[in-house]
Amino acid sequence: MKFILGTKEKMTQVFDEKGLVQSVTVLQTGPIVITQIKDVDKDGYLAIQVGFGKRNEKNINKAQKGHFKDLGNFRYLKEFRLKDTGEYKVGDNIDISVFEEGDIVNVSSISKGKGFQGVVKRHNFAGGPRTHGNKHQERKPGSIGATGPQRVFKGTRMAGRMGSDRTCVKNLEVVQIDKENNQLLVRGAIAGRKGTLVEVVTS
Repeated sequence: MKFILGTKEKMTQVFDEKGLVQSVTVLQTGPIVITQIKDVDKDGYLAIQVGFGKRNEKNINKAQKGHFKDLGNFRYLKEFRLKDTGEYKVGDNIDISVFEEGDIVNVSSISKGKGFQGVVKRHNFAGGPRTHGNKHQERKPGSIGATGPQRVFKGTRMAGRMGSDRTCVKNLEVVQIDKENNQLLVRGAIAGRKGTLVEVVTS
């Protein structure tokens, strides 16, 4: 399994070998450093913990400093579960060179936060009629249930917090790789704002 961490930069267009325009998302990736290898005997599962990004040393507590040792001051720590961790060692760097053009990847990130939203925006309700005696009813949710049970059922679509969810977009193709600038160009859109942390894993 190939994996790397990065940040979402922007969307742009590139031309493929056939001269067709492809919409791509630019990801500023790695290199990432292996900070810990977890095994079945001690941790109960196989995984690799990696650090990515830079953080001011004054914002890192002593426990994290002791864990990082001299590997660096990382902003993010993430784990990737693997079936075999034998080829990896603590302190190894993983960069963009592990990927190839044409790889199919899954990209996970946190979507944009929308705040507290109504049912029209949050659940795509059509809204009420605009005329014929309806006043201030255009964007209201309407009835929320029958009078018999005397309660609101769980899962009823109502107004509330929207966005800021972990979202995984699957089966995206790696269109181009810029090794000099550590940039990965992936076909399609990815959830999140500019600067959002993204996890790229081969499917």
